[in-house]
This record gives sequence, structure tokens and C-alpha cells, in this order.
Amino acid sequence: MTSRVPVLLSTSSVFPERTAAAFQLAAALGYDGLEVMVWTDAVSQDVGALRGLAEHYGVPVLSVHAPCLLVTQRVWSPDPWERLRRSAEMAAELGAPTVVVHPPFTWQRDYARNFADGLAAIAAEYPDLSFPVENMYPVRMAGRQFVPYVPGWDPTETGYASYTLDLSHCAASHTDAMAMADRMGASLAHVHLGDGTGEGRDEHLVPGRGTQPCGELLSSLAGRGFTGSVAVEVTTRGAKSRAVREADLREALAFARQHLGTPSPIDA
Repeated sequence: MTSRVPVLLSTSSVFPERTAAAFQLAAALGYDGLEVMVWTDAVSQDVGALRGLAEHYGVPVLSVHAPCLLVTQRVWSPDPWERLRRSAEMAAELGAPTVVVHPPFTWQRDYARNFADGLAAIAAEYPDLSFPVENMYPVRMAGRQFVPYVPGWDPTETGYASYTLDLSHCAASHTDAMAMADRMGASLAHVHLGDGTGEGRDEHLVPGRGTQPCGELLSSLAGRGFTGSVAVEVTTRGAKSRAVREADLREALAFARQHLGTPSPIDA
């Protein structure tokens, strides 16, 4: 019998509510754990605060998303290596096995030049952690397209020890998610579950509301020998109320559990 794939709630899924609200919602809805997006919210940067929330709500932190976004370039340090190292320290202290990483931005020349080797060196310092590099997407503006990542938005073209597959990013990059999962192969370590319509922007819809093969991908994980976790990463900033946000996150969890072949608390 295969072990159950943990379904995590990304703290980004409750934005504009803050990190503490994600713990509360994850506990209420029956998620297996949290993925903490390290960002400008001070609680997301504080190991002690996160540990306290995890203990209070009974929801473990099982993944840490390093501060790789445009809005987090000054979190902890302007040095991307320091941010990555701090993320690894946080994950180790919280007992989270996963640190999600993005490819370098084009302007991060020094970081990009040594990214693969540097990432491997940090991974060697933390042998109990995986550092899956996430697939991104080209940016389209005013009818033009450019790639803000080096060497590109598709990490499988470079090759890393482990990968995060983001389905919303597959939609934004007009990429076949199943084919990308095949390219990632046994190195697929983590999934960001969110849907998209393929309109060329990053939508992070509740799974089932777009055109991506979210259910098919989840159903295929057992056959792929997947031993990682699935983090629900959806946008609820347009929710008119906490009740609507909660309903969206309940629906996303039910979808994940259904297609992973495990019962959801709302069906119990």
C-alpha cells in the first residue's frame, strides 16, 4: 500500500490575509500541513513564531518557499544566497523536508553564474532537505514576450537534482504539464496545485476551474513513484469574504484528495 501524499496549504493562498490565518484555515479544513511562503510578513520570516503557530494549531510546516519573488528581494538580505541559506535553516529547524526555489532572475548575474553548483553545495550541507527548482514562464506584455530567468523558465533544460511542478505556470507558459512531469521523471519532488486557462498569465485558479490536467497529473503521481507533497497554491485575493476564501480552499483540498485517491475531511 502506498503512503498518502500530504496536501499542504500554501500561505500565499490566503493573501491578503497573513501567515497566521493560513494555519487557522489549514487546521479548520483538514490540510496535512503548510507551505510557508517567506515574504514581507514578519511572521513568515520568524522560525519561533512559525513553530508556535504549528504547535497551537496542530499543523506542521512541511515546505518552505524561499523568498525568490520580485517583492521579496530584500527579505532577510539582498544576497540571494543568504536568503536561500536562511530558508534551508528555517526548514531544518521546523522539520520541513522541502525548500522550493525559483531559477535566478536575469539581473542576478553572479547568482545565476554559479546557481547549479551553489544549490548543490547547500543541498550537501542539508542532506535531509530537497531543493526542488520550480518551472516558471515567459512574461508577455504589450504583445511582446521576454524571459526574466536565467538560463530560462524551464528548469528541465538545465537539469537539477529535484523539481517543483507548478500547473498554473504550465498554463502561463503554454506547456503540456504531463509532458513536463515526464521530463522531470523521478526528480519530481513537489507539486504546486493551481489551475490556469492558458491565456499567458499566471492565474493560480482553484483546480478544476481552468484547462490544466490537474486531476490527471495528481492521479499519475503514484505510478511515478512520487514521494513528495502537493501544495495548494491558489489566488483567493478576489474573495468577497472569509467564507468565500474558505470555500475555495475546501474545494481545492477536496479536489486534491479525490484525485490522489485519499478521502477528504469534507467527505467524511
